Amino acid sequence: MVQELIRHTRVQDIIGDAIRVKAEGAAFGDLAVVENADGEVSLAKVVELNRDLVSLQVFAGGKGLSTAANVRFLGHQPDVVYSDKILGRILRGSGEPLDDGPDLTGEPRIAVGGPTVNPMMRIVPKKMIQTNVPMIDIFNSLVESQKIPIFSVAGEPYNELLARIGFQADADVVVFGGLGLIFDDFHFFRTAFEEHGVFHRTVMFVNQASDPIVERLLIPDMALAVAETFAVEENKRVLVLLTDMTAFADALKESSISLERVPATRGYTGDLYTQLAQRYEKACDFKGAGSVTILTVTTMPGDDVTHPVPDNTGYITEGQFYLHAGMIDPFGSLSRLKQHVIGKVTREDHAQIMNTMIRLYSSAIEAEKKQAMAFELSPFDQKLLRFGELFKERFMDIRVSLALVEALDLCWETLADCFGADELLMKQSLVDKYFPQKDPELSGAE
Repeated sequence: MVQELIRHTRVQDIIGDAIRVKAEGAAFGDLAVVENADGEVSLAKVVELNRDLVSLQVFAGGKGLSTAANVRFLGHQPDVVYSDKILGRILRGSGEPLDDGPDLTGEPRIAVGGPTVNPMMRIVPKKMIQTNVPMIDIFNSLVESQKIPIFSVAGEPYNELLARIGFQADADVVVFGGLGLIFDDFHFFRTAFEEHGVFHRTVMFVNQASDPIVERLLIPDMALAVAETFAVEENKRVLVLLTDMTAFADALKESSISLERVPATRGYTGDLYTQLAQRYEKACDFKGAGSVTILTVTTMPGDDVTHPVPDNTGYITEGQFYLHAGMIDPFGSLSRLKQHVIGKVTREDHAQIMNTMIRLYSSAIEAEKKQAMAFELSPFDQKLLRFGELFKERFMDIRVSLALVEALDLCWETLADCFGADELLMKQSLVDKYFPQKDPELSGAE
């Protein structure tokens, strides 16, 4: 291990935010302190080793550095403060407090970026996380230990949806990671968590757009290390929110370019899949302990789902929530774990309601196309059009907040507002039990 007091003064190259120095015994991922000639100090991280030539990414950037700078290796990898005192706190990508709270010096620290969990210590997901967002709870249920992204494009209210899930979900601890946030978004998340009374059980790791990209790369690792420790050592159900993983991938690309690595598709790193998987695979329901559930935002440049970031993400995660036109699209969204909870830990009519509502909404879309092309509409088409309007208004709007049982009851009410019981093609026993009794002449009426 490199001794802390050893200094290296022969900086070979300065390329962007990266420097190269000759050193013996440095380890990949280790931290170092870079002291410029004017006494300015910055942290750096070892990102590449080539015999005795060590490449480091400087947190504060390469601007103002000279080849006469001193480099002192610390002999350990990045770590982060972990204790109950970080709840209700905001930390930056370096792990230092960003708020005006008490000093955290002397608090225990944990390593970040460790390996994923031994599969033998994982249990099969079987618990639902209620979010009070009907399009998630009813149609694509979020399951504890699931890893799932929100696919979206710039301009969509994906941060509003992520924050809403954060303060409405039934989790013990929320760990938020913001990557390259503009100040308005940072302020929005902080205010949302405070106003809805969850800030006291929330930890925020924030990297703003003006902050160093190296800190952006550390945000997911710090957030997940804290989440995993809460889950394992304190038996907490932890929800991790990360926005935006495309910004994480872009930071990887920028870092790779400064190190003169050969780029892969669209300039991204050849190990993009591995880098994403190392973070997403931290999601786990631990045997005999708590759980870590990961919900992220992945923006798609040009609404292109084949872009390397969403494309690689889709191979790793267990579905996605597709945000389109300010609503969660039922046809683009998918939760591959919902079958573990629907009808098992939820009400008996959940599966039937889910399938019937989607089937009728799909028919409503077809009726809308017929109407747009001036085809003659049948009386049932008119009912479908009415149903489509109510479905969007009552369920697809991300601002709608309903507990699962209330949402299921509203589904039955919506069906009764538009159709007769004999038009649903559902199990008669469920229709008899849950279908509201209304005047048949009023069904489908405006």
